[in-house]
Amino acid sequence: MRQQIQRFGSFLAAMVVPNIGAFIAWGLITALFIPTGWIPNETFAKLVGPMITFLLPILIGYTGGKLVYDTRGGVVGAAATMGVIIGADIPMFLGAMIMGPLGGYLIKKVDGWLEEKTPIGFELLINNFSAGILVVVLVLLANVIVGPIVVGLSTAMGAAVGFLIEWRLLPLADIFIEPAKVLFLNNAINHGLLAPLGVAEVQKSGKAIHFLLETNPGPGLGLLLAYWAAGKGSLKQSAPGAMIIHFLGGIHEIYFPYVLAKPVMIVAMWAGGILADLWFVIWGAGLVATPSPGSIFAYLAVIPRGEYIPVLGGVLVGIVGSFVVGSAILRLSPVREDDEELESVPEVSSQPVPSV
Repeated sequence: MRQQIQRFGSFLAAMVVPNIGAFIAWGLITALFIPTGWIPNETFAKLVGPMITFLLPILIGYTGGKLVYDTRGGVVGAAATMGVIIGADIPMFLGAMIMGPLGGYLIKKVDGWLEEKTPIGFELLINNFSAGILVVVLVLLANVIVGPIVVGLSTAMGAAVGFLIEWRLLPLADIFIEPAKVLFLNNAINHGLLAPLGVAEVQKSGKAIHFLLETNPGPGLGLLLAYWAAGKGSLKQSAPGAMIIHFLGGIHEIYFPYVLAKPVMIVAMWAGGILADLWFVIWGAGLVATPSPGSIFAYLAVIPRGEYIPVLGGVLVGIVGSFVVGSAILRLSPVREDDEELESVPEVSSQPVPSV
């Protein structure tokens, strides 16, 4: 059982790690050019939406399919990912992680079944049409089945957060907030659920703790510091740049792939987030408005007068909590990117047929 879990984690890492550069590129464009960025530019800001909606999920879908069945599996996996992207109003990273490997696996099975039945001279024609027909089926199934399931899961997480807040169990809300963030639902949780509650609270007391729950940059920074201190390979090397984009630029999405690469690291995020929220509750911390983007500079701009210790103390607690737990996890069970890692993922066909 333990080996199966490790193998599954290695497979997820192998889907995410090769695409870290694309995530960093998106993070830089977002931090620089959105209206609240460092150098706002209306033209360049138009890149942000299509990249996170289409480019990044398709890259993950392609990588997942390629892990299973080389380039041909990657092409089918990427095309199948479009089925979950279209019609959803959230970035479909979870859907891509499902459809990419599924597409690669099914085209591998189809090719195996057709191999001995294909007449000589018709290989390329049959290979292309078999892949095309399979993609059509997968796209339709993904659009009507997988996509709605992922959206429903996301909606359920948001409802759970709202329930815990309503019952004044604020620190426990992080149990649902962090996984929802990693699935790129951070804006939906923050602006769709927490911000309206925070605005109502500000009108009563002049500050609101709701603005601190999702936007706290501390746990994310602690996670990246853990990868820098105890990680290996490209995740370790790219962590410093991601820290700048996350903590100073306020683009939290930049650390999400680091959790997706090793899902158990969500425990580190829970540790930092819950401890920080406890600090906020004990000190009665709050902000006067939601920090956007969630950088430390935006935090400084919306802290009530005389409330710097309660707010910044919670950020520091979040950093320490996620760093300590994350470092321990990575030292006990590191993310490997060597040849042994690649051998732990599903076998790649050694004789791929012509690509679509």
